[in-house]
Amino acid sequence: MGKRRGQPKPTPKRTGPTMAEKADRHILYEQAVQSVEDEIEFLGETFTALRSREPILLREDFCGTANAACQWVRVNPEHRSVAVDIDADVLGWGRQHHVAALSAEQKGRVKLVNDDVLTAETEASDLTIAFNFSYWIFKARDTMRSYFRAVHEHLKDDGLFFLDAFGGSEAYEDMKEKTKHNGFTYVWEQAEFDPVTAHCVCHIHFNFPDGSRMVNAFSYAWRLWTLPEVRELLLEAGFKKATVYWEEEEDDDDDDGDYVPVEHGVNDPAWIVYIVAEK
Repeated sequence: MGKRRGQPKPTPKRTGPTMAEKADRHILYEQAVQSVEDEIEFLGETFTALRSREPILLREDFCGTANAACQWVRVNPEHRSVAVDIDADVLGWGRQHHVAALSAEQKGRVKLVNDDVLTAETEASDLTIAFNFSYWIFKARDTMRSYFRAVHEHLKDDGLFFLDAFGGSEAYEDMKEKTKHNGFTYVWEQAEFDPVTAHCVCHIHFNFPDGSRMVNAFSYAWRLWTLPEVRELLLEAGFKKATVYWEEEEDDDDDDGDYVPVEHGVNDPAWIVYIVAEK
C-alpha cells in the first residue's frame, strides 16, 4: 500500500549518543566563560602597578577546576598557587585535567585544597582572587564580611584581593542570552530575581548543532550585590581601599578594552567590572 500524501515522515532513530551526552560541562564552561590568560595578565600588571613588585603566591578561592591557579604557575617559574574549593568532585576534575597537564616542576608549585573558603588555613598570599561572581553565594552581610575578613587575614601585609561583579538594568531582568562558540551555543539564563531580598537564580545551558541540549549544566542561587555594598563591606572587613576597575571602550568592537580604575561608571544596561581591595 502506498504512502499517503502529507503523512509525516518517521523520526530517524538515533544510532549513538548525542553531542550533549558526549560533552564535558567543565570544558564547555571554560571555553565559554573563562579567559584565564587575560585574567592572569591583568592580575600581574595591576599588582605590580600598585605595589611596585612582582607577586609570587596566588590563592584562588572558589577555584572550581583550578584553571586560573594552574595558569598562574605556567606563566612564571617563580609563581606558586593555592586553589581552594569546597567541592571535592570538581577539584578532582581539575587535578585530572589541569594539574596533570603541568610539568613535574610546575606541579610542585600548585596546591589544591578541599575546604571552605571561610575557614581554610593557607599560607599568606600576595593576592587572592574570587572570580565568576562566586562569592555572591554569601547572601547575608555578616557572612560576606566574615569572608572578606578571612581573605584579609590570609593576605601578606601589602596583599591585594581581586573580585569581579556584574550589574546594570538588564541584571534584574528574567532573560536568556545566547552566544555561539565553535561546536556549541552558550546560553546564560537569569531565571529569577526577588527585588526585596536581591536573591537571584541563574543557569548555564549548552545547545548543540544536532539539536541536543545540556540543560542546567550549572545553576547558581546568589544575592545580586551592588558595587557600593561590596566596597563598603570590604572596608568594614579591614581593607584600606576598594577600587572599581571599569572596562574602557574600544573603537573596534572585536577587541576587549583594558580595565582601568574609576571613581564613577557609565550607566550601561549590562556591565562587568573588577574590584581590587588593598590591605
